[in-house]
Amino acid sequence: MSNNPNNWPLWEIFIQSKRGLEHKHVGSLHAADPQMAIENARDVYTRRQEGQSIWVVPAEAISASQPDDAAMLFDPADDNEADALARSGGGA
Repeated sequence: MSNNPNNWPLWEIFIQSKRGLEHKHVGSLHAADPQMAIENARDVYTRRQEGQSIWVVPAEAISASQPDDAAMLFDPADDNEADALARSGGGA
């Protein structure tokens, strides 16, 4: 049996616990539309009087890096070289 018999899109859920704090990813769920995703997220991921704001994002709209790209993206030495190149006017 399928976990998504209606073929509804997958939504990523972000909750802001208090005003001024960041939204945190709490999970994902299937829903027919954004309003249903918000209502289901409220029921699944929050308790009474918990949460200030709910964001729902279609999972297909999220672009992600690959684990194999971590060294290129997060190596401080690469940042320093790019910064020095940009300061010298040699960047793109």
